[in-house]
Amino acid sequence: MPHLRIASVNVNGIRAAARNGMSTWLDAADVDILTLQEVRGQDEHLEAALPGWSIIHDEATAKGRAGVAIASRTPALAVRTDFGPADFDSKGRWIEGDYLIGDQPLTVASAYVHTGEADTPKQDEKWKFLDAFGDRLTELGADGALALVTGDLNVGHRELDIKNWRGNRKKAGFLPRERAYFDRFLGAAGADVDAVDGTTGRGLGWVDVGRRFHGEIDGPYTWWSMRGKAFDNDSGWRIDYHLASPALADRVESYHVARAASYDQRWSDHAPVVVDYRY
Repeated sequence: MPHLRIASVNVNGIRAAARNGMSTWLDAADVDILTLQEVRGQDEHLEAALPGWSIIHDEATAKGRAGVAIASRTPALAVRTDFGPADFDSKGRWIEGDYLIGDQPLTVASAYVHTGEADTPKQDEKWKFLDAFGDRLTELGADGALALVTGDLNVGHRELDIKNWRGNRKKAGFLPRERAYFDRFLGAAGADVDAVDGTTGRGLGWVDVGRRFHGEIDGPYTWWSMRGKAFDNDSGWRIDYHLASPALADRVESYHVARAASYDQRWSDHAPVVVDYRY
């Protein structure tokens, strides 16, 4: 049965990724749509790294920071970057493209959530983003639509998603309030969800493809610090996601994290997340 292969990766700078081996991986990966985060460059840098691809890109307000893009074999039918309240600067952190899966419309988003820092203004920006994220998921998943949000979401949802979760309970990326957003995003649609931070909210019904596919296991992790032996010891975080609307989640054929064979073969501190969706 034919499928659409969608990969997502935080490239940690498109120019560095291209120099260090991204193209070799991509040539062998047989990807139809590639979503990228932390591009940290301009259109010409993406075009040089991805010749022959159709590219949509939202550059961050600050040069050399953030940046999200989607590269595809066929052009997007429509593109949107509007996200959140008018007074919220989401530039370089959210882009959507509409494509076809078979003969049905599919919306794909590339998202780069703020890293945050507990009890600082950086975390306040992250809360704003996560609020807007929930609002957009509600809109995208309505009426049985095929929709997919991919990217570096900078939150480990559960203890299974971080190797050293005990040591990170008070740090951005694993704060109970952050995790509670994901409890609601992934809770049964319309149901009351008792979240990890003690709050109750409405479930949105989206599906964490990686967790559904692999079940109750540690990881598989998608990010490892470049420092120390984190990669060699597989002491990582699972913070890169495919979040699928229920209708799309039922089409998942396979999921894998394209972890480099060794530390010296890495071209980013994140690994691509690759999923096949049938049509």
